Amino acid sequence: MVNDEDLLQVVQMLDDACREAGFFYVKGHGIAESLMKEVRDVTQKFFQLPYEEKLKIKMTPQSGYRGYQRVGENITKGKLDMHEAIDCYTPIEPGKYGDLAKPMVGSNLWPKYPSNFDVLLENYISLLRDLSRKIMRGIALALGAPVDAFEGTTAGDPFWVCRLIGYPVSTDIPEEQRTDTGCGAHTDYGLLTLVNQDDDICALEVRNQSDEWIYAKPIPGTFVCNIGDMLKVWSNGIYQPTLHRVVNNSPRYRVSVAFFYESNFDAAVEPVEFCRERTGGVAKYEKVVYGEHLVQKVLTNFVM
Repeated sequence: MVNDEDLLQVVQMLDDACREAGFFYVKGHGIAESLMKEVRDVTQKFFQLPYEEKLKIKMTPQSGYRGYQRVGENITKGKLDMHEAIDCYTPIEPGKYGDLAKPMVGSNLWPKYPSNFDVLLENYISLLRDLSRKIMRGIALALGAPVDAFEGTTAGDPFWVCRLIGYPVSTDIPEEQRTDTGCGAHTDYGLLTLVNQDDDICALEVRNQSDEWIYAKPIPGTFVCNIGDMLKVWSNGIYQPTLHRVVNNSPRYRVSVAFFYESNFDAAVEPVEFCRERTGGVAKYEKVVYGEHLVQKVLTNFVM
């Protein structure tokens, strides 16, 4: 790999993006643009269904917090978000991970309509898992680690989350229920996020180093990628996640499908030695058990 100039160039670009922005676009990833659009299209078709139909897969604690959330049911930093969503997680069997995963036990709730929803999404998620693993191998190299540094006990059996999100036009929401953001400012929990967003609506905003909110403008056929909290801890702060939010000022309904590639559910993530050595020799962050981190966030962000 040392002699592969194209690879080294990509690794350098990844390092620059993770250090300077925490966000980047990925193209040439091998996932057909037609498939990306089909996933957004079936998501929009679901959200166009009558409310009673959508409630057939309603998210509850009994479902392991999987399923449909109505507008205003998700909370970010104590504020209601103006979006609806279907939340999907890696299925967890009872007893797996012991008490750690009890609140998240369950399988995903797929709607009966559109009829191809489950098959399409399961295939799409499988492809994004593979793509995410490849990107993480590049990030490992960018940090100066072995290419397989995130395998094994860190992310050899990665947990994943997929959120299919719909952002209504603000004027379609009763005035007393409106807030100014479709999703409030936050960083993501895990290692890496891949966002498949509508091609022609600017709504995803990123906080830059000048403390300005700028658009992550859609580029057809690309994924918008950003790094998360677990990578910050693992790298001892060499890579920092970036605040981002969604504000849909468009006169049209917006769809976004976000895939979150995480560490192993039971991984104890802490600053690795070679990253500590590069940052003064002292761990800047305490050890975090990913599953505990996720469960806390899920319970905090959910309102019945």
